Amino acid sequence: MKKLLISPSNMALGEQESQIYQNILKQATEISLNLMAVKVENHPEDFLGWCYELLDVAKNRINFELLDDHQLPIVKKLQDMLISAISFLQLKTLRIAPWPVICEFIRQRETELALDEQLKLVDYLAPLRATPLQDMISEDRLAFSGKHAASLDTGVYQFDVEWFASTKSAKGFHQLLADLPGEFDTALAHIPLEGEVTAQHYQEFVVAYLMAFSHSDEKPTLAPATRLLAMRRPDVFTPLVNSKLDPLCQALGIAKLTNRDFERYWQDVVVAINKMPWFATGSAADELETRLSAIKALLPCFFYYADKDTPQSSNYYKLLNKPKRTTSSGGTKTTRRSKESAETLVDRALSDESIPEHIRAKRDSIIAEVEKGRSVDETISLMRAIFG
Repeated sequence: MKKLLISPSNMALGEQESQIYQNILKQATEISLNLMAVKVENHPEDFLGWCYELLDVAKNRINFELLDDHQLPIVKKLQDMLISAISFLQLKTLRIAPWPVICEFIRQRETELALDEQLKLVDYLAPLRATPLQDMISEDRLAFSGKHAASLDTGVYQFDVEWFASTKSAKGFHQLLADLPGEFDTALAHIPLEGEVTAQHYQEFVVAYLMAFSHSDEKPTLAPATRLLAMRRPDVFTPLVNSKLDPLCQALGIAKLTNRDFERYWQDVVVAINKMPWFATGSAADELETRLSAIKALLPCFFYYADKDTPQSSNYYKLLNKPKRTTSSGGTKTTRRSKESAETLVDRALSDESIPEHIRAKRDSIIAEVEKGRSVDETISLMRAIFG
């Protein structure tokens, strides 16, 4: 373990890496006796590999039963520092890596990234980009803006809507979006659906976005705005989430953005990423690369730390594997939907050509059940079991 801890001192680290190493080392010193009890056979020669190895020790191989209560937060902080360091080091490669290397990195980590699920979210939202927010059902609006809700039917929304920057903590934003979606439509209308997006387009969006908040006491913040922009133009805008700002800004070599840095976001993030060598590539070798090339500005999201547990953190996964809860009266607890949402979800399902005509004829009955909170798939399956 001692050899592992001191090995970065023999690596050719840059100034940022050296500072990160020193900070990690200070934290590790607080639990040095516990770390020394771990046998280490793998000694990576690069700093990224070193971070992964020490993180594995701190998460899986240290004896937590021997830790004092006051040491548990220290271990958690060490883990967080290593995760942030890994994200920074991986994101930093975006500045120099060519397109094939970017794609191969993502391909090799598709399981940890839950890549198939993330791309399903992108595919679902693609045809909605031209639809005004005020014309969307509430569930689609949540999917577009990045907030999970129990009303999201897993038969329809086969993904966690909070991939690519969750906005669940932006309560004021979501209240305004629910009450005055047209205000945000006015802002998004300044961003063309295709072709070049200019600084002028973005500035006009920002003015309109800020004006949307003039109707309330809530203060406009940057992160939710970047989510809306990224879902409208995933080939231009990279979404931000406050919890991951540190490694991204470090990787871009800029001072950390605040949640009011609308002007700096365009120049320091959007323009910087759009100018990276891999971003300008015009070729795609296979289907995956073709799909990735259409959402280039989202690709930095795949370079944050992810591990085997990441797919299980998905809200979609949790809903699929959630035990059924019951009310005190013994019935199953459900979440009601609006009639508009129920109708839209049912009509989408019934458009499948494999659905028999006599089941389609039960549309009103299916809608009534879905409105009560039953899933679309479950309701149609029940109808088929009853009526054949």
